[in-house]
Amino acid sequence: MGKKLLLILLSIGFFSPGFSQKPNDQYRYHIHAATSPIRLDGVADDPAWADAETATHFYMVTPMDTSFARCNTEVKMSYDKNNLYILVINYKPVKGSLIVESLKRDFVFGKNDNFLLFMDTFDDRTNGFSFGANAAGAPWDGQMGDGGSVDLSWDNKWISEVKNDDDKWVWEAAIPFKSIRYKSGITEWGINFSRQDLTVSEKSAWAPVPRQFPSASLAYTGVLVWDQPPPNPGANISVIPYFATKMTRDQQNDKPTKISPTVGGDVKIGLTPSLNLDLTVNPDFSQVDVDVQQTNLNRFELFFPERRQFFLENADLFANFGYANLRPFFSRRIGLGVPIQFGARMSGKLNKNWRIGALDVQTASQDSLPKNNYAVFALQRQVLARSNVRFIFVNRDVVGYSPEKNFRTNRYNRNVGAEFNLASANNLWTGKMMFLKSFTPGKTSDDFVHAGDLKFSKASFFWQWQHEYVGANYHAEVGYVPNVTRNGYYKINPTIGYLFFVKSPSIISHGPKVVTNMYWDKQLDLSDREVTVSYNINFINRATISAYAVNNYIRLLRPFDPTNLGKDQLATGTEHNWNTAGLEIVSGPQNHFTYTLAGLTGGYYQGGRRTNLRTELGYRIQPFVAITMAANYNDIHLTAPWNRTQLWLFGPKVDVTFRNNLFLTTYLQYNNQAENVNLNARLQWRYKPASDLFIVYTDNYLPENFMVKNRALVLKFTYWWNL
Repeated sequence: MGKKLLLILLSIGFFSPGFSQKPNDQYRYHIHAATSPIRLDGVADDPAWADAETATHFYMVTPMDTSFARCNTEVKMSYDKNNLYILVINYKPVKGSLIVESLKRDFVFGKNDNFLLFMDTFDDRTNGFSFGANAAGAPWDGQMGDGGSVDLSWDNKWISEVKNDDDKWVWEAAIPFKSIRYKSGITEWGINFSRQDLTVSEKSAWAPVPRQFPSASLAYTGVLVWDQPPPNPGANISVIPYFATKMTRDQQNDKPTKISPTVGGDVKIGLTPSLNLDLTVNPDFSQVDVDVQQTNLNRFELFFPERRQFFLENADLFANFGYANLRPFFSRRIGLGVPIQFGARMSGKLNKNWRIGALDVQTASQDSLPKNNYAVFALQRQVLARSNVRFIFVNRDVVGYSPEKNFRTNRYNRNVGAEFNLASANNLWTGKMMFLKSFTPGKTSDDFVHAGDLKFSKASFFWQWQHEYVGANYHAEVGYVPNVTRNGYYKINPTIGYLFFVKSPSIISHGPKVVTNMYWDKQLDLSDREVTVSYNINFINRATISAYAVNNYIRLLRPFDPTNLGKDQLATGTEHNWNTAGLEIVSGPQNHFTYTLAGLTGGYYQGGRRTNLRTELGYRIQPFVAITMAANYNDIHLTAPWNRTQLWLFGPKVDVTFRNNLFLTTYLQYNNQAENVNLNARLQWRYKPASDLFIVYTDNYLPENFMVKNRALVLKFTYWWNL
């Protein structure tokens, strides 16, 4: 299967007519140096803007992609020796209209009137940067990878201003050349502009993008033509020190209050305009957003995303190797329960075709956990138009290993891997072929992985084939492979779907989708099968309705408690088969009140029954307050000894944005499966670009009586200093 899929991928790559030609090469914006100083105030009155070229006549992306946009948008760009400037005039289709969530940075794209800039600074149609704002002035910035995904956790120094009136809203921004990565000497970048106006439910782009793809797709960028090569940013060194004080008290164990002052920081060094070195000493992540809790009725580990800044720049080089549930490197394994002492990361572009990443982090010992060193090396070579070949090496070593002291952990664990990522020039064909091998003491055979997929996406028809083989002795201690507990398996995951596009005042499209997941053990005996058949309706106002039916078969490979509450377990080898039906309704984002309503009911393990109800209700007082209430309820009926189990997970969240640089987020999460109530309040004041003051308060309570288990208060100050 692997050899056949590789041949198919290569054949498509070499012989598909859409594989080399850039679809929107004829869309060109010519940028010239500013003829006079530009004052950043959100007002288009600087003389330099009168001399700049104007990009207009945007194309509609959704709801249809066959006409010009109804919303008129004008874009101008210029530059000087320090900054890239952009001015955007967004004319309103309805006088006085404005739909935004809040003033909080890195807003949810689909819930805000917004304008976004996508820059492919190497013109490789794979990596880039995104900047933008919503109509109330909330900024957006992210690093782009894998042809168009935007990582909003990336943060850097730049300035943004928005002015709003009844007829239009104007965005003006200055992006320092030091804040982005690009190759010196080149005079063409990929670029596109994206506008969303929810009042008329329209998304548009300057260079046209087919509606099945996001407007961020770098396959469909136009060309930014420089009148001369962009300025070299010169010496590019940033020092980001922090000071934090943490006050904690463990009341459950009657421990006294502990005060812990901490000092540390990061250094960012631009080795070249496209290659960056990051250093960190005694990093502190106490200001990071709290994880959203989940009810776990799964036999496998849950996934929580990385939010720590040090691991985020060019994170796709390291973290995107493999698949969501089959990755050799997952940075949240580093510093899990132990402090990080220091780390270094070099990442970026060597030239248009080569990217490199190297990471080394040292953690301290704590309690029974030993001191570890983590090293990762990644290399990527672009081939064909947008495809690439990647290599990765991941290593974890116990520092000062002693068999007597460290008998609970392996002395080392290593992974090496290679993958080919297919992406056609028009993005209709994408795919992957991957091989991994692990090295663990005492494991010398069946310790490798092979996986691959091929996907075809048109507006009305799409399909995907994906398969995996994971050896019984494969182990990725610094990765995320929840299915590794199966002790070796084969998997296939085919998907097929169709959409009927209709002429209707309310509906864009509707159609069926079938997704199958099947697992076999090493003896090729079926262990899991899940077949989901759904019918989906997409409305012009962005609302959706999905009805689905699911058939499940599971043969347990190890004992399992179907409530995950530490009760009795179902025996290994027992077989379970059931059917489920469900419905999900998501409202459009235009109203101040929004909602998601979902539910399913059907069978469960051991001939039982399960009903699940989920909702997320939202209300906004734009642009200053956004309130959400999420709830998840499971009602499980099983035979003795489990009987009836009711699991509740709910949490109100209030975001108050006093200004676009002052935010207060309060989040309460009640989870009776985890026997915990968590309260987290986080105040952030961005007093200068990329420089912050944080105050974070956290309480954990017992759910039965709300007695405090532990409490923490953190004060943290950071400053971004460019040398």
